[in-house]
Parts: sequence; C-alpha cells; structure tokens
Amino acid sequence: MREHKFSSSSLFRGWWFMVLITLEFGGGLDAITSAKAKTVACDVPAKTVGELIRWIRRHQVRERHEFFASGDGVLRPGVLVLVNEVDWELEGKMEYVLREGDTIAFISTLHGG
Repeated sequence: MREHKFSSSSLFRGWWFMVLITLEFGGGLDAITSAKAKTVACDVPAKTVGELIRWIRRHQVRERHEFFASGDGVLRPGVLVLVNEVDWELEGKMEYVLREGDTIAFISTLHGG
C-alpha cells in the first residue's frame, strides 16, 4: 500500500485536490454568481488561481459567463484579482498556488451607469 503525506494546507478528496478558501465578488460580479453573499467560503478543486477561474466560470457563474471570463479561463479585461488583499500580478497571477485560508477577490472595475 502506498503512503501519502499531505501538508496541513491541502487535502485530497477522491481524485480532486481540494482547498478551503474564501471567494469575494464585487463590482457587480456578485450579481452573476450563484453565491448568496459577496463573500463565500468554499472547498474548490483547484491548485492554482488559473484553475480556480475556470472552476468559478463553470460552477459559480450562473449567467453572462463572458462578463467574468472566456471559456478557456482568460479573465475579462477590467476584472481586478486580489490574493489576500494583494494584486495578483505581484503573486504570480494564474500560477499562484492556492493555500488553505486564502482569500481571493474578483472585482469588476467596469460599471454601467
């Protein structure tokens, strides 16, 4: 039998890598997601922010998917991403490895008016 060692910051459940993070949606993105609040704690089967974006588009955005990201996970221009309150560009953007307890915020800077 093979022995697996896991860090305290991640768990494998079934075939998926799962991590408990907090998602925040603002600037109107909260209106197109299935989240009942602007801030939601959830287990996600993603290792990186890039995988997280594709997962959110498939499983959390309930309408107007293109307002969040394209089908291949490219964010719409004007969506600001913060990783633990820091601009994701300083954290490695799509390659940032998610850790237990992270807060990832998606804020649309484009508003109608």
